[in-house]
Amino acid sequence: MTLALVLHRADGAPVSTSFRKAAFGKNDPFARQREIAWEGPDAMSAGRISFIGELDVTSYPHIETLVVSEGELTLTADGSAPLVLGPQTGAVIGCGTSLRIVAGSRVQFSFCAAACDKPTQRGLVPLRADADFKPSRSLPAEALLGPAPECRSDNVFTEDAAGYSAGTWDSTPYHRIVRPHRQNEFMHLVAGSVRFAAPDGSVLSMGTGDALFVPQGAAVGWESSDRVAKFFVVQAAQA
Repeated sequence: MTLALVLHRADGAPVSTSFRKAAFGKNDPFARQREIAWEGPDAMSAGRISFIGELDVTSYPHIETLVVSEGELTLTADGSAPLVLGPQTGAVIGCGTSLRIVAGSRVQFSFCAAACDKPTQRGLVPLRADADFKPSRSLPAEALLGPAPECRSDNVFTEDAAGYSAGTWDSTPYHRIVRPHRQNEFMHLVAGSVRFAAPDGSVLSMGTGDALFVPQGAAVGWESSDRVAKFFVVQAAQA
């Protein structure tokens, strides 16, 4: 099984991930620009988009988290002030949101999207590196190869109908065994660096500004030596 799919490198280095150009479901506003790296159970997808232009979307057809890596993207939900996203910033778009999308010059961003037949959370929610962190559950002792970390999170968006949650998370350094990942997870690191270990002993190193996706069930370990903060999307897919 795939260890992890690198979606973007902050230093501009090429990634080994294979992308395919395809729309995500019906009425995808980014149908022409979307590059999908992974699509799996419960209709979740992750990848990257390069876009320039203007789009008016009457009802956004799915849930989507966008994190900008290069350029500037302006999102304006109906009745709200414009939200301007630059590098290292992101937002969650709720399914059914009326939205205007503008990029005056080329912008590149990573995405994690999910289908949702019965949306309950419409609107536009920004992701913030300076989040309103609250203590969150730490890891079980049997999964750790060292002291337990102090973990915090700020969950800003949850759509129960799709099992989709997004927000910002951070942690003190820790070392975790290689084990099956318990959920689909999109990550964009906004601070620190992580070494993801595979069962064969190989290591994938990711740093600030990098984005990746880890499918549920992929066997990975974690090792960090400094504070790590990330924007995240998680979804527990049905077996």
